[in-house]
Amino acid sequence: MPGVVFPREANDRLHDAPLRRKPTINDVAQIAGVSFGTVSRVLNDAPDVSASTRERVLQVIKDIGYRRNRAATALVTSRSTSIGILSDGSPRFGPVGTLLALENVARKKGYATTVMSVERPYEVSVQAALDSLDDTGVGGIMVIAPLVDMAAAVQNASCRVPVEMIAAGASATPNVFTYAENQELGARLATQHLIDLGHTDIAHFAGSMDWFDGRVRKRGWEAALGDAGLTPGLCIEGDWSPRWAYEAGLRLVQEGQIPQAVFAASDHTALGLIRAFAESGVRVPEDVSVVGYDDVEGSDFFLPPLTTVRQNFNALALMSTEVLIAAMEGRDVDRTPVVPTLVVRNSSTRAASHNTP
Repeated sequence: MPGVVFPREANDRLHDAPLRRKPTINDVAQIAGVSFGTVSRVLNDAPDVSASTRERVLQVIKDIGYRRNRAATALVTSRSTSIGILSDGSPRFGPVGTLLALENVARKKGYATTVMSVERPYEVSVQAALDSLDDTGVGGIMVIAPLVDMAAAVQNASCRVPVEMIAAGASATPNVFTYAENQELGARLATQHLIDLGHTDIAHFAGSMDWFDGRVRKRGWEAALGDAGLTPGLCIEGDWSPRWAYEAGLRLVQEGQIPQAVFAASDHTALGLIRAFAESGVRVPEDVSVVGYDDVEGSDFFLPPLTTVRQNFNALALMSTEVLIAAMEGRDVDRTPVVPTLVVRNSSTRAASHNTP
């Protein structure tokens, strides 16, 4: 196997002998003409290194292909460079988007991740998974817990490292702290948008109440209507799927219960509902305004393009990771929830237009 030839040192001498082993931090120091400690400070992004020295060290690292040994770093600093991520394995948009964003952010911050999924009965699988992650030497664990019964199992479990649960509206316990996007606010934004358009009969196609997301989005819908002095209208709870929403929408048309507007708990729910209306001759938004939640890829190509609430998974992952690392290091950080954004498109319009010829 060909070796790696050292580049020029600071004194312009060449190392012509190939390096037939993995480059070490000592190799970096020798070639850059600095001490071991200086290289270590550069790797740890310490402020007490001049810009020129930092640039030279980073260039040597790039030239010889040095890669930090995480295990060795953990032994020297007594700090783990690995984070565990526990998921319920759900294929739904929210959990999957959160998982991918968490892994990406952790990697960029220099942390390896070990991902495990659990299944029912959670009171058994959750504790076993936490024990397994702990045994691998992770410094902390992030749990994506969309389901209420999974969260209960996490809260009742024990673990020797910090455990953070990402679950909208879930309560913290002495063993588990929580972080999430403010989804209740997102539901308020969606509902308030419809209220501002003049709608007073606003139904909610809700997600499953087995999910925290379903609960807090319903709560936001109710709160926005209550603040406006309006009585919550029709609320139908389902499984988030387009099929369920499509079938429920057909029943609404058949029973003559079409509302002025609908806040759907997810974009996929909105998609099924809009198809049911279209097949029944009910126009969106001329006859019914529809607002979704998630801003899934392609929601701007729904027919009509969907007004929705955008979740910021990157911001959620960044803040969640910051919160966990701070707990691992014994310091406090701001835990203000991430704020979602209302994206207005063509599926919602003013109530007055419903009565125009």
